[in-house]
Amino acid sequence: MLSADFSKLSQEIEAVEEAGADCLHLDVMDGVFVPNLTFGPMIVKAIAKLAKVPLVTHLMIERPGELIERFVDAGSGMISFHWEAMREGHRELIERIQKFGCGAGLAINPDTPLSEVSHLLDRLDLLLVMTVVPGFRGQRFKDEVTSKIHEASKTKHDRKYRYAIEVDGGITPGNAASVREAGGQILVAGTAVFGSGDYAEAISAIRG
Repeated sequence: MLSADFSKLSQEIEAVEEAGADCLHLDVMDGVFVPNLTFGPMIVKAIAKLAKVPLVTHLMIERPGELIERFVDAGSGMISFHWEAMREGHRELIERIQKFGCGAGLAINPDTPLSEVSHLLDRLDLLLVMTVVPGFRGQRFKDEVTSKIHEASKTKHDRKYRYAIEVDGGITPGNAASVREAGGQILVAGTAVFGSGDYAEAISAIRG
């Protein structure tokens, strides 16, 4: 949603829902963990009042545990936080999110190997694999991350884990097929949809 025209947010949400979007991905940035600054629980709550599809809230913030309840109360259906934002307490925060009745996700940066979070995969509802450095929209997809998506998919099936694999960063109709083939299940597209002339056509091309 960060690529949407916020001056007509209601129309944009209705348009992408009618075009076939399965969920709305909300990028929350604090200007500390990442250099950009976006919005907080108040805007998430406003979007929740307008949306008919689930909200997936992606926290790119330091100390995510301090704000989890506010984002749950705002209407998030799924909340993911970054492995890199905390030194410890990841499993406890995952379980806390789930106790609130919300899906729990863990996001990993492009240079973070899957092995670093392997001990948490059994608890996750969502694994968010970043294919760009978080914090700025419109970046180009890092092809080398495709192998990590494949590894996450293989691990999921071999160990019968339940997490969905979300892929975020530089997704376009041109590279979506390779992401899907690697095991990506939820493809986040901002510029590729909102910057297109036809939302339905863009979503259909990305979905394949």
